[in-house]
Amino acid sequence: MEQTRREFLRNSMLTSIGLVTGGNSLLFSLFSQLSRLKSRVVIYRNDKVFSKQGTLDFQVLQQMVNQSILRLTGLTTLRDAWGKFFSRRDIVGIKVNTLAGKQLSTHPELALAIAYSLRDAGLPANQIIIFDRQNNELQTAGYQLNYSRTGIRCYGTDTSGIGYELEPKVYNSIGSCFSRILTEQCTALINVPVLKDHGIVGISGAMKNLYGVIHNPNKYHDNLGDPYIADLNCMPTVRDKMKLVICDGLVAQYHGGPAYKSQYAWYYNGIIVSTDPVALDYLCWQIIEQKRREKGFPSLKEQEREPIWIATAAEKERNLGTNQPNQIEVVYV
Repeated sequence: MEQTRREFLRNSMLTSIGLVTGGNSLLFSLFSQLSRLKSRVVIYRNDKVFSKQGTLDFQVLQQMVNQSILRLTGLTTLRDAWGKFFSRRDIVGIKVNTLAGKQLSTHPELALAIAYSLRDAGLPANQIIIFDRQNNELQTAGYQLNYSRTGIRCYGTDTSGIGYELEPKVYNSIGSCFSRILTEQCTALINVPVLKDHGIVGISGAMKNLYGVIHNPNKYHDNLGDPYIADLNCMPTVRDKMKLVICDGLVAQYHGGPAYKSQYAWYYNGIIVSTDPVALDYLCWQIIEQKRREKGFPSLKEQEREPIWIATAAEKERNLGTNQPNQIEVVYV
């Protein structure tokens, strides 16, 4: 039976604690406490992450990633924190978003900071795959491809010998062939989207970023992407493997997306981290709405492109996470 997001979090935490303590009474006590946990979202902003010349300071960014993981898990070492999500046997895919070119894609430095943090926590480098749809999009966004078995790998689904599965998987409104990087090479997934507006479905955040692992994403933009975005993330292929979202908000965009429009972009100087893609997308939506208000723009609802699929993803039938503010714990760093 497929686990809900809360059940997965609860069970994984209890299992790891049980391996350390072996105490049944402690486990039952923690069970009752964890069942009442809110969805935690860490928002880490640092105005020093970019220099005055506009270049990223990798050391600051690495610290932001490391500290966000520690704050998310409440643990004190990276090995323990990453161990909540992955084992040394996992092949971890880092799904980036490189659709909008160098200016508004997942920064290569962020993907590498995540990969280095995993490696330093004990995951072999060649068990980390940074990927997206196409090699040329990755290269245009500044990524260095690596097809070899040595070091951190990086390539697109269109790489020769990979491609998409031949037979589509079906769930509710979705019928799609998945990238074989996700289905055959990766055992676990970190989703690394970009904080930005989307001209059709409202925002392009965590759940929308998974359009980049299927062969027919253009089919699923009708009705503001609802319920397609939610249903895609309910697919066992996605749901069972996605462990963490680290949203790139270093440079964000409040209008005109998903393509880069410099007049609507701004330096948010942050990353947003959670195990709950619904809570994270809800907060991304609020950040974009706030910036639109500041700039005198109408709300997404007034523009008839409110991201209603976020609420659909939170419905009991799908239970991908929560969009209720009183059920979200926001940790600002």
